Amino acid sequence: MIHPSQFQAKSNLFRILEFAMGAAFATIQSPCVSYSQDATPPEMVTNQAKVSRNAALTLPSDAGQYWMEYDLRPYTSRLKNVDRPQQALLDWILRDTGTDVWFNEPAGVLTADRSTLRVYHNEGMQKTVQQVYEKFVNGTSEPQTFALRIIMIGSPAWRQRAMGWMKPVEVQAPGVSAWLLTKENSALLGALIRSRNDVVETALPQITLFNGQSSNIEQLRSRNYVREYTRQEQPYPVYIPVSDEIQEGYKLQFSPLLSTDMRAMDVSLKCSIDQVERLNNVPIDLPAANGTMTTAQINVPQLVSWRMHERFRWPTDQVLMLSCGVIAAPNNSTAPNSLFGSPAMVASNGILGLGKLLPNAAGTRSDALLVMEYIGPAAANLTASPTNQTVNTGSVGVPAPIATNPNTSSPISRGRY
Repeated sequence: MIHPSQFQAKSNLFRILEFAMGAAFATIQSPCVSYSQDATPPEMVTNQAKVSRNAALTLPSDAGQYWMEYDLRPYTSRLKNVDRPQQALLDWILRDTGTDVWFNEPAGVLTADRSTLRVYHNEGMQKTVQQVYEKFVNGTSEPQTFALRIIMIGSPAWRQRAMGWMKPVEVQAPGVSAWLLTKENSALLGALIRSRNDVVETALPQITLFNGQSSNIEQLRSRNYVREYTRQEQPYPVYIPVSDEIQEGYKLQFSPLLSTDMRAMDVSLKCSIDQVERLNNVPIDLPAANGTMTTAQINVPQLVSWRMHERFRWPTDQVLMLSCGVIAAPNNSTAPNSLFGSPAMVASNGILGLGKLLPNAAGTRSDALLVMEYIGPAAANLTASPTNQTVNTGSVGVPAPIATNPNTSSPISRGRY
């Protein structure tokens, strides 16, 4: 027989356990603190991590950081038709500083609009920012002209007679070589190269840019192929080929920045080449009616790609030439003197040029050269641009400019930018 006092003690124990279990269940179901719609919580608590709002914010200055504002209107006022011209300045600052310094300790801020560049960092970083800022605001205010040429040579043996005219330049990208030439030696080298019978040379349209802005040049063609088959049941069972497309060709991003005295030039360069070396034909078996099999064919692309991402600095009275090594050279079937077509391929087009209409069975290889030269102010170098290239620039003299900013970096890794 249970004594009344013992029954009362057990009842109290059950109530305590019930209360504890209910509280634990409530904690599991609602780990966050909730507030009414009218209340503005001073802080949020989520999984023991606090997120607070500080109305009276004081920026940390433990590493000597201070706030600076730079007037951009002397530069941006000249680029009224360019969307967000201040982005070019931010890009060049990040190329010099890297991105990690703005996202790690010590705390820093980098932001800009069309009128003002705002920087919060220590003394060393402020000096780096100011050096870039001076080139934009106190440098040349007129659009400048640059010339680029792409040369494809069937053999790298051209170096045998040319090395004495060229001064090597250090390059970080594997397989890429760079040289500086005087303009006189550049003319001699050009004559030597053009005397070969395995050379295809294309002079790209002269690029007119305001200082620090970027230009995108590309030449692409589409290669279609059958990727797979899908079964269609209505109105009767049949297999439908599914095609796909690969963009084959090259893309070039070019961003020059002249020094304030216009005697030196920095260039951020990004180049990519994609080539369909061949389309491998693969027969496949597909189930048909009455348990039989039918045979179809799909294409499996064999791709070759090449990438370069570099930054160079050289005197404006000299010419910079890059060799990308013997790389994939996508053929352009739209013109006999294709940018990446070899002379042998051009000669094999046949009667009436019917060979141009057929895809090449295999890709070619060539020693790719890129020649870059500063011409001078655009007002003194007004020339007509060919129309067989696509040039998108934040510049004058080009209809409907497309403001694009390649996120390029220094050849020496300085972070994620």
